[in-house]
Amino acid sequence: MYVTTAISIAMVLFLLGLEVVMLLSTHSLMNNIRDNVTMTIVLAADADSVSRRRLSTTLDVVPYTESYTYVTKEQALQEHIAALGEDPTEFLGYNPLRDAYELQLADKYVQADSMAHIAAQLQALPYVEKVVYQKDLLEFMSANLSQAAWILLGVALILLIIAQALIINTIRLQIYSKRFLIRTMTLVGATAATIKRPFVGKNMLIGIVAAVLALAALAGTIYYVNYKLGVVLFPLTWQNLCLIAGIVIGLGLIIVVMASLIATGRYIRMKGDKLYEI
Repeated sequence: MYVTTAISIAMVLFLLGLEVVMLLSTHSLMNNIRDNVTMTIVLAADADSVSRRRLSTTLDVVPYTESYTYVTKEQALQEHIAALGEDPTEFLGYNPLRDAYELQLADKYVQADSMAHIAAQLQALPYVEKVVYQKDLLEFMSANLSQAAWILLGVALILLIIAQALIINTIRLQIYSKRFLIRTMTLVGATAATIKRPFVGKNMLIGIVAAVLALAALAGTIYYVNYKLGVVLFPLTWQNLCLIAGIVIGLGLIIVVMASLIATGRYIRMKGDKLYEI
């Protein structure tokens, strides 16, 4: 009976753990997109050293700058040749590229509306020819990934409610065979806390065992996806792994304790003649 209870709880905790993994994966993907989004400020053809110093000074004082790099048109040409394998100067006779700044924005400014506003400000400068950034990628992140994160959070809450109901029923069936013992303890004057204590303690142990089983299944799933399929769900840091373990074990203990208190309390409050009718 205890083995069945532990396996049932472990299956529920495994599903909750998968939701945590999916939320971490979504968060990691959004962070990766933010880290790789850059804004390219292309200077006008007649921009001189004074114009470049003015722009550098502006980028140094504005709050949205994380870092920036000045790329000359010669460097841009070499990068173009390395990436595409062709030299535009061979058929144009001149270098069509311009000097530019690669701007890395602070995380809180990597939003579609914020970057559009920043691009408009920089575009208005007389020595800036154009401002280029990954607008489609930002719109995708804002419209889809954020919405997906909220959906996953909603699904996790629904699963938590279902898990609570399932574990309560599982533990209620486990305590069912002890209902006459509970009634006897009530008749001899045992308090509700005294009656509940051994059931809560035993089920906490079952909850820990179930959480360990669920974590083992999660570890196997993450290993298979990361190393066999080559899909990196999220950074396998100690912080993330401890977060998953803490949530699964914590939820396991909280749900089991609540289920034990509710199930035991039902039989404590039940009248003696009703014990034969269930």
